[in-house]
Amino acid sequence: QLQLVESGGGLVQPGGSLRLSCAASGFTSDYYVIGWFRQAPGKEREGVSSISSSDGRTYYADSVKGRFTISRDNANNTVYLQMNSLKPEDTAVYYCAGRRGTTVVLRTAAYGLWGQGTQVTVSS
Repeated sequence: QLQLVESGGGLVQPGGSLRLSCAASGFTSDYYVIGWFRQAPGKEREGVSSISSSDGRTYYADSVKGRFTISRDNANNTVYLQMNSLKPEDTAVYYCAGRRGTTVVLRTAAYGLWGQGTQVTVSS
């Protein structure tokens, strides 16, 4: 059974850091992409970053470039999102999502498997 489980969310002060984890299970192919998305209250879900399992290619939204880093641990089927220099506008529920293939897109419609989400709150 394909499944994604996020963890690592919480409350952090502006300028602080958090690391989110996405544990994947049930994937039988070596060619898949994991993406991180977020959704703030009253806003549409938006793509944050994605990574290819096969070659490690990454993609970042402009709003997080230079602050967030996505990485993968294929041996443990886990993808991480290191978030530094957090801002109040980063507050949202963060979801990881999976899709077959190698293209590191950030369109929500391209992903068919979603985790349950983890809350990130940036506030003083």
